[in-house]
Amino acid sequence: MVDRNPWLNFFSHAVLILGVAIVAFPLYLALIASTHTADAIVQAPMPLLPGSHMWENYKEALIGSGKLGSNTNVLHMMWVSFWVAMIITVGKIAISLLSAFAIVYFRFPFKMICFWAIFLTLMLPVEVRILPTYKVVAELGLLNSYAGLTLPLIASATATFLFRQFFLSVPDELVEAARIDGAGAMRFFKDILVPLSKTSIAALFVIQFIYGWNQYLWPLLMTTSEDMYPVVIGIKRMLAGGEAAVDWNIVMATAILAMLPPTAVVMLMQKWFVKGLVDTEK
Repeated sequence: MVDRNPWLNFFSHAVLILGVAIVAFPLYLALIASTHTADAIVQAPMPLLPGSHMWENYKEALIGSGKLGSNTNVLHMMWVSFWVAMIITVGKIAISLLSAFAIVYFRFPFKMICFWAIFLTLMLPVEVRILPTYKVVAELGLLNSYAGLTLPLIASATATFLFRQFFLSVPDELVEAARIDGAGAMRFFKDILVPLSKTSIAALFVIQFIYGWNQYLWPLLMTTSEDMYPVVIGIKRMLAGGEAAVDWNIVMATAILAMLPPTAVVMLMQKWFVKGLVDTEK
């Protein structure tokens, strides 16, 4: 039993509060900066209290005026980011479920070699194989397209490994009962395995959605048309180079808007996310 020491409780809470403050203070500064004018932000010291230009700044960010390094607006960029994140997430989960199902429940030559070949791709992230991947995508004519932004990122060795480990824990009696009832392979997969995997699917959905939303390097190479900029690339484009002044209030407003969808996903699926990570009653 853990001893309830008042000083230990005070120390642990102080450490937690300090950690939250360190993480949250930059976000607080971004939120405050998004409510001031660009001139007020560059003054020393920077204001630490909310300003009176919040609605103007967020309206400027959402609607856009073509002066922020891009002719498109943040609303369109977020729409692109949403679809990219959703396609990557759904694609990763679907392919990983099917590949894990095949590895666990089917017999075919070199099955374990195929599994370890998938697992070894963890050693080769996108950054390592980016040049050959870009060459293939460019030769297929998929630049500036949702297919080019998502297809190279859909496969997931990690998700395949997690689903494989879960499928191995499913009792053999359940498989035999389904076979006796006349259920085929895909019906067993659809009616039994997928419902049993819903907590793992939810946890992976949150992780992969944030992964797809925050993609920067691959979209930076894949997109030359402003209509296909995700919001992360859009923020980079807003940072004008040379002697041009940066509208930091609009940039910070865009950064706050870009954090809202992944934050909403985490908050809405928090219960399933935690359960998928810690639930051991399979």
